[in-house]
Amino acid sequence: MIKEFASSSGEMVIKIDYDKCNGAAKCVEVCPVDIYRLENGKAIAENVDECIECCACVETCPNGAIEHSSC
Repeated sequence: MIKEFASSSGEMVIKIDYDKCNGAAKCVEVCPVDIYRLENGKAIAENVDECIECCACVETCPNGAIEHSSC
């Protein structure tokens, strides 16, 4: 199951593949603007409008569960 999180304008979309996400929380640790948190053992992206498009989440996820429209 893929969960999509979009900015309010819809221009930026973060997709998290929950079949791949194992709750390692690397995205939570590396995001400089703290848009990620874990909920029920899976990553969720809140406040996508705050994202600075650094792509650290995509690069750090050990399972390749995150797809970011800017990366």
